[in-house]
Amino acid sequence: MMKVIAKERLPEVLQLLAKDYNVLVPAKFEGVTRFTPYSGDVELALEENVLMPPKDIFFPQTEKMYKFKAKNKSLEIEELPVEKEEQLIFGIRSCDLKSLECLDQVFLTKGYVDHFYKDKRERTALIALSCVRPQEACFCHSMGVDPQNGVGADIQAYDLKEKIGFKAISEKGQEILEKISGLLAEEEVSIPSFGEFNLKADIEGVPEKLQGMFEHPIWVDISRKCLNCGACTYVCPTCHCFDIDSEVRGEDGVKIRCWDSCMFGEYTQMAGGHNPRPTKKERVRNRFMHKLRYFPERYQMLLCTGCGRCVIKCPVNMDITAIIKKIKEAE
Repeated sequence: MMKVIAKERLPEVLQLLAKDYNVLVPAKFEGVTRFTPYSGDVELALEENVLMPPKDIFFPQTEKMYKFKAKNKSLEIEELPVEKEEQLIFGIRSCDLKSLECLDQVFLTKGYVDHFYKDKRERTALIALSCVRPQEACFCHSMGVDPQNGVGADIQAYDLKEKIGFKAISEKGQEILEKISGLLAEEEVSIPSFGEFNLKADIEGVPEKLQGMFEHPIWVDISRKCLNCGACTYVCPTCHCFDIDSEVRGEDGVKIRCWDSCMFGEYTQMAGGHNPRPTKKERVRNRFMHKLRYFPERYQMLLCTGCGRCVIKCPVNMDITAIIKKIKEAE
């Protein structure tokens, strides 16, 4: 048995939840699908995953860290007010839940806790939405992700064609379901079968093989057509490179953290002029080594969730599944 509601009545659920949470939903905003604050005139985009991943909810593209005042030889630092509003993400997919698990490792483990990230994670509830068919560039199953059961969600919602089903996973999820229980009916349901993936990747043994491939000529071949445009890193749900800069007006200033990209030459440019990644080869090598070797070595998990966004947006059609195949076949 499962709690269900007709899909056409989903706005009623979201409106009720919006009384207690800042509800974020997948929707089209300025021509791009992304997670957007819910309101009555928002057009939900539930047919496929959003283009822009949810990482900017927890790790914003631009984020003020603190204010400061510099006068003569003194420096005063002022912490910014902490947002306290509880928020809820509805419609997050399994691949993006996996990406949050990756970001948790980066920002919450190994002896350092990023309180900007931690605060947002702790006050956010997650309602996952099962996928009913793979998109053209999806390959999440190859990365160990179940597209119909998201790990780390508070509630798993199922797309049942004409209805949406809800199953509480956590205690927080059970509390949320109780808030909307008056709108839900209990029915016996079956989860629709999932289709075949167009893209697949055999990742077995790849992290280990890459340990001996740092100087392999394959990187020259792979990087040849890359433009170093950085599009892949900005739509990737797990890329987390950032830069820290200051905006100063007179004595007052603010420290700002913003996304950066290992695809850009300036990212590794040193003050003395030296750059350890001077050409496309080194930058492309670092990107795929990080995804498939360095991160698994440090955190025992891949830094790719198989969402396919990089495949969709790459202007020269670089395909990580094809690159994994080349690595497997390399001698």
